[in-house]
This record gives sequence, C-alpha cells and structure tokens, in this order.
Amino acid sequence: MLDRIKNELAISQTTLVAVSKTRPNADIMDMYQKGQRIFGENRVQELVQKYEDLPKDIAWHMIGHLQRNKVKFIAPFVDLIHSVESIRLLEEIDSQAKKNNRVINCLLQFKIAEEEAKFGMQVNDIKEFLQSDDYNTLQNTNIIGIMGMATFTQDKKQVRNEFRTLQSIFNELKEDIFHSKEDFKEISMGMSGDYKIAIEEGSTMVRIGSLLFS
Repeated sequence: MLDRIKNELAISQTTLVAVSKTRPNADIMDMYQKGQRIFGENRVQELVQKYEDLPKDIAWHMIGHLQRNKVKFIAPFVDLIHSVESIRLLEEIDSQAKKNNRVINCLLQFKIAEEEAKFGMQVNDIKEFLQSDDYNTLQNTNIIGIMGMATFTQDKKQVRNEFRTLQSIFNELKEDIFHSKEDFKEISMGMSGDYKIAIEEGSTMVRIGSLLFS
C-alpha cells in the first residue's frame, strides 16, 4: 500500500506524512525500512517517546491539537508543527525554539470545516497579526504554509468546497503577506478518506494513517 500511495503522490509531487499515532514502533520501523522518513503524531507524550526510541533521521511532524504548556517537550526536535491554531501558540513555539537555539517550521491551521470540534484560525485575524510589529519580533519560527481539515462526511462536494476554501486562503496570504517568501508553499490537507480530492484541489502534503497501516 505504501508503494502504491507514494506512486500516486509522486505524480503531483505531494509529500506523504505517515500518521503513526497509536502505532507500535515495530509498525513504524517496517515502514521506515521501506523508505518512509516523515511521520506524524497527534499526542505530545507519544511523540516524545517515539523520538527517543526510533532512528534520528525520522522527520517528526506534530499534526494534532497542541497545548501551549506542552510545546517545550517537542521544541528540541520537532521538524514541522501543522497545528498552529492561535497567535499565542505561535508565540510560545517561538519562545521555546529560541531556548533550544532552533528555528521551527510551522503551518497556520485554519478552520474550514463545519464541525465545531475542528480547531483553526480565521484569516482576517492572522493577517492583521502577520502585518504587525509583534510578528516581526518572532525570529525562531518559520511559517511555510497552512493546514486545514475538512468535515468528516460522505458529501464529496462539501469536502471539495472546503479544500477550495483553504486553497483560496493560501493564495490570499501568498499574495498579500508572503509574496516574496519562497518557502511559503505548503498546503497540508487531505487524509486517508479524502486525500485524492485534496490533491486535485492543490494539496502539497497529505496525512495518511489508516490506509497505510491497515
């Protein structure tokens, strides 16, 4: 399954994040031996433990809701944080990255789904912050794109429309804020059930778990 999905993604040059949450180390190592190096976790404690136990050339992505008081545990090693859903969280990541003499790559998470349980920012709020002096003081975070999660539904039209909303947010931020920032290029959207639609709508990074590990 890994090879088939990677072949699909290669056509669109989409990055695969293998979602390894709740999976034992043996399963991750099996995929590692097949060449996969990017893994995503959604719980800090589990992420830290796997980082300590597994090969150090794995790029670990934090893809779940992240509490500010837990940033310090992953700041020494995390490769990318997908779920930056507030300005205060971004500021805390910057603070902890500075303590570790690192620059941490981040994605801004936007709420595109109708579900109340989904986290994310509103585009007008973050645009105001990104144009402020407060944002310019953040030297240890690097925003390289955005992330969003579609509604969990069988309505493919709704899912497609939500992905299009995220694509339009990316285009707006790229044009208005990050037009000269070459590494602002990632749109993390799409999971096991909807990644094909996400790719059609411009995703550059998909988070796939159950399909890979089934």
